[in-house]
Amino acid sequence: PPREFAQTMRNPSSAATAATILIVDDMPENLEVLDGLLRTAGYRVKAANNGRTALRLAREGDRPSLVLLDVMMPGMDGYAVIDELRDDPATCDIPVIFVTALTEVRDEEAGLARGAVDYITKPLKPAIVLARVRAQLQAKLARDLLRDQNAWLEGEVARRMAENDRIQAVSIRALASLAETRDHETGAHILRTQAYVRMLAEELRTSPRLAATLTPEYIDLLARSAPLHDIGKVGIPDHILHKCGKLD
Repeated sequence: PPREFAQTMRNPSSAATAATILIVDDMPENLEVLDGLLRTAGYRVKAANNGRTALRLAREGDRPSLVLLDVMMPGMDGYAVIDELRDDPATCDIPVIFVTALTEVRDEEAGLARGAVDYITKPLKPAIVLARVRAQLQAKLARDLLRDQNAWLEGEVARRMAENDRIQAVSIRALASLAETRDHETGAHILRTQAYVRMLAEELRTSPRLAATLTPEYIDLLARSAPLHDIGKVGIPDHILHKCGKLD
């Protein structure tokens, strides 16, 4: 809802701090350093020492909000891991930061081209790691909130359109009922006319010349509006409306 969205956007840091981060590195000492640094900063941490384990941890249980991924690993390297993360709908939106000893510009370009959001080189500098982690978590939080806000707005628009649709249908029926009070035969006549209009429109829809115009929505509108065709009777005096002979 808009209120919760606004509150979170005013203080994104507190919401991002509770995030779960997946760290992936084949070197135990690197995992230990990152684990200690991130836990001290208040984050929850998952750790994997190979690509396959990383993919499993990313897909099950408490899915991470961010992945810190080493590039050079035996068996399945970081490039292969991010490719699989991006191909899986369940993990494609998880941001990935490459953490690697590769320092060449082409290496960084290769990682960013595969969908990484940032690139941190080793040896690690704690202040830089935490700053970039915090920035990416806040960016993801903002994206998620905007997505949820858009979904809520779409649902609200659909709800209000359905409500307006019901109000319109009731209003039309109420207006048609006014005509029924002036002429006891009008009630059945209204229902018959409504059925005739729908049947004729559906039959005419088979014509190539009219098929584009007579859509299901258009036919529904025609049938819904048909009861109003006699609404003019409301304004006709009784001595004219109910006169048995010819009108002068």
